[in-house]
Amino acid sequence: MSRPRLRDLGMSIGLLPTGPDNAITDVPGVWVGHATVVRDDPMVARTGVTMIVPRENEIWADFAFCGVHSFNGNGEMTGTAWIEESGMLGSAIGITNTYQVGMVRDALVRHSVDEGHRGAFFLPVVAETWDGVLNDIRSFPLTAADAFGALAAAAPGPVAEGNVGGGTGMICHEFKGGIGTSSRRVSIEGSDYMVGALVQANYGERSDLRVDGAAVGRRIGVDVVPSPWTEFDEAGSIIVIVATDAPLLPVQCRRLARRATVGLARVGGVGHNGSGDLFLAFATGNRLPKDRPMRELRMLDHDHIDPLFDATADAVEESILNALCVAETMTGYQGATAYELPTEGLLDMVEGRATTLPGPVD
Repeated sequence: MSRPRLRDLGMSIGLLPTGPDNAITDVPGVWVGHATVVRDDPMVARTGVTMIVPRENEIWADFAFCGVHSFNGNGEMTGTAWIEESGMLGSAIGITNTYQVGMVRDALVRHSVDEGHRGAFFLPVVAETWDGVLNDIRSFPLTAADAFGALAAAAPGPVAEGNVGGGTGMICHEFKGGIGTSSRRVSIEGSDYMVGALVQANYGERSDLRVDGAAVGRRIGVDVVPSPWTEFDEAGSIIVIVATDAPLLPVQCRRLARRATVGLARVGGVGHNGSGDLFLAFATGNRLPKDRPMRELRMLDHDHIDPLFDATADAVEESILNALCVAETMTGYQGATAYELPTEGLLDMVEGRATTLPGPVD
């Protein structure tokens, strides 16, 4: 039985309304697909690939303005040099494990060539977090077929969360983490816009975890839910992708990407030295078909952008919490186990009616 999202537990973040699926796919034209690899032979694999595909897969020929932000840079996100230079995104966005970024990047280039996308950037964006506690990452279990599978699975509508795609083997605040998503709808001067976020959450100490402002992490001891960490483990990383259909220019996309830091901080992300906290925001409100010598652009005035900042912070915060709520206990490499965040009694703890959870994990 699938685990509940945050709102299924009676909690929500902020005051802005969500889109119909409360997911990044509420931004028109944004698709998400996963390829998940879970097996024990010939090696222990708990990993995968997640693909975010803008413009209903027309991103290869109709680019989007884009911006990136590194909160802490001990991680990898390919293609960012050209994003910084041009302010444009021209491919799907892949998220996977640390050791297989290059393979997924090459698969996206091959896809672009095979599909005949002439003039595409060939500098696709692929980001990573490290899943080596649960996944035998040194065995390189993913193949190009997995990357192609995630692309083929990309679709609009509800997005699978938790132990799926690139988030399959991830750990967050010492609980099972992974993929999470959320969205917000804003109205600015009579026009409605959607902001969506998707995270691959693999970071954080338990003592820092907050749920809607309540310091629940420090109230869940290892006697109730054991930690998967050993003395050699270190707080890991988070990848955040923000999408909007607002008409933003690259400098405004960078500003939006920076606001992901607010949502991360609310949940308890600090940006430790060993953490790769890399954020990307893209905006589809302008059309950028390739090979056009001149384009007419629209731009939301800076003085009216604050609602998008609020929406980004809220959507990122709820995305992380959705990842934690939906992810299920997983045992993997060398018997390591990451336990799910207990959700029974969580609302009472957040609202101050309880200081402990019902009992220890089985």
